[in-house]
Amino acid sequence: MGPTAAPEDHRYATPTTPAAEGLAPALARNIDALIERRKREAKAASLEQRAAAAISSFAGSMMFVYIHLVFFGAWIVLNVGIINLIKPWDPSLVVLAMFASVEAIFLSTFVLINQNRMAAEDDARADLDLQVSLLNEHETTRLIRLVEQIAKHLDVQIEADDELKELKRDVAPEAVLDKIEEAGERARAS
Repeated sequence: MGPTAAPEDHRYATPTTPAAEGLAPALARNIDALIERRKREAKAASLEQRAAAAISSFAGSMMFVYIHLVFFGAWIVLNVGIINLIKPWDPSLVVLAMFASVEAIFLSTFVLINQNRMAAEDDARADLDLQVSLLNEHETTRLIRLVEQIAKHLDVQIEADDELKELKRDVAPEAVLDKIEEAGERARAS
């Protein structure tokens, strides 16, 4: 599909269709693409991952806190003898403590499962960011070389300083990562 061809999916803004108020068409397209990708990833998640995410989400809500306040408060009030409506079944609150401990074990496991999934998503985004940055760096280097060649062709004098020479060099990502790791190791050692 060319840049002027009509899009098959009319939700995306193109150079011939206006974007949402205040957004460039490319930005609107990118936002839509990210939303669609997140929807696809959510649908592709396993049942266990979706359950862990739902439980973690609920456990992190105020409704969860309110339910626990009512449940634990009622348990304590009924078992310490403040209100004598029912005969206490757990006067030492050991059963309540055991229940809370088991619940904490399961909740922390669900949170860890959800964090692992989120960390994998973050790793994928970091990889994408690195690839886009490297592509941008490569394109910028090419543009600098092209502008320099145009300037030479037009006999425009440019200052050939060390910074310009450095900017014309392609970046080796593995060398950058090695230097970052070395600096981190030196910092940890000292």
